[in-house]
Amino acid sequence: MTVFRNNRRDMKAIQRVPEGTLLYVIEEVSRRVAPYEDPRLCARYEVTHRHPLLGGAMVGSKSVEQLLAEHGTVYTEQPKGVRGMWEPSPQVAGPLGNDTERYLDETEIRGLAKQVRDANDDRRKAKRRGRWI
Repeated sequence: MTVFRNNRRDMKAIQRVPEGTLLYVIEEVSRRVAPYEDPRLCARYEVTHRHPLLGGAMVGSKSVEQLLAEHGTVYTEQPKGVRGMWEPSPQVAGPLGNDTERYLDETEIRGLAKQVRDANDDRRKAKRRGRWI
């Protein structure tokens, strides 16, 4: 796995990436917008063509240098331990089935209460640090 960081040497090296190469970056996910989503997800970009005048690699209408400058680190393989945006999220609870009118049992209620407590703790910590989620 090749890792490109935001420095001059890697800015020049990432320009030579061949077309068709997949580049991966890590995106931070706001817990306020998606409280049950992973805090970090991996986004995937494909080098589609070369710039007609400058000759640098392009990812759609964005240059790979711009991608590197915006995210700080670009990987050539998916980083381990970070789920891709295109992958399904882990299933938190079992499917409901046909008995959706039933009452929740004690373990299900404790599990839901713990999820709410954890989300509130994350919000309180972020508020103390001066960052709103």
